[in-house]
Amino acid sequence: MDKIIGIGNALVDILVRLEQDGPISRLHLMKGGMQLIDEDMQREVTAVMAPYPMEKAAGGSAGNVALALAGLGDAPGFVGAVGDDALGRFLQGNCLQMGIVPHLMVKEGHTGVANTLITPDGERTFATCLGAAARMEASDVDASMLSGYGLVHVEGYLVQNPPLIEHLLQTAKTAGLSVSLDLASYNVVAAQRTLFRRLVEEYVDIVFANEQESQAFSGGMAPEETLDELASMCRVAVVKQGCRGSIACRAGERARQQGRCVKVVDTTAAGDFYAGGFLHAYVHGAPLLQCMQAGAAMAEEVIQVMGTQLTPAQWEDLRVRVADILRR
Repeated sequence: MDKIIGIGNALVDILVRLEQDGPISRLHLMKGGMQLIDEDMQREVTAVMAPYPMEKAAGGSAGNVALALAGLGDAPGFVGAVGDDALGRFLQGNCLQMGIVPHLMVKEGHTGVANTLITPDGERTFATCLGAAARMEASDVDASMLSGYGLVHVEGYLVQNPPLIEHLLQTAKTAGLSVSLDLASYNVVAAQRTLFRRLVEEYVDIVFANEQESQAFSGGMAPEETLDELASMCRVAVVKQGCRGSIACRAGERARQQGRCVKVVDTTAAGDFYAGGFLHAYVHGAPLLQCMQAGAAMAEEVIQVMGTQLTPAQWEDLRVRVADILRR
């Protein structure tokens, strides 16, 4: 079994449940997307969120994938940058508590936060102030950091620092690791479509996208057509379709995983937990459909809670469910 290491923005999610979509419109955010904000905008978002009860959770896309893997009993690593502050220590402690091997470098500035505004339909909208996370540089990561791992999962949000993400992917491939990439958010893909396409074709072995991201990547093609295009670029391509399931292609083999509708509390980390479950099954040698089913089981569970705060009983249930899938 290959060990997995994730690389991405080290963030703490600050989550609030809104009573309507109005605050998102007033802040000029794209519902369901991710928008980077500066310190001035951070103060505006904080003021809008202030009347609502807040919850705090370890976050960041690649960090959530590592959390899902750790919850399933793997020992993943995670690389990111934090500030010398309480939130940075919170992330470090959460990694150690969950069984994630942290490679957290301390940089100038505050630990990044993903302000997560959850509307009544369960959709999450991110206003992300990267802080210290944005100060991770290409020179901070070398092959020695990847030693002992067989697969690296990189979050697509890092495409907003092109020299960094290209260095990460080059380093991983040169070191002989397989590369998994999540396409991040549809608006990020649309803004960096040309770069994403080149990176996927040159470096990526496994790519994950939801329907909106797949359409942004392909320029508007249907999910099935985009899947074909992605599969022509890399070894494994996955397009997630929410409660309708997912479609995937691996070395010419196509599969469809039938979804099921569950009560949606918060879609934060749904795609990340899907990727975590899929990669867990993948490195254990499972067939494509079982990889998809393991991913779906993880996603279905996390969307029924706020953030990623699963109870010990929920984690145990997930381990049993995923283990049962892999025994089929």
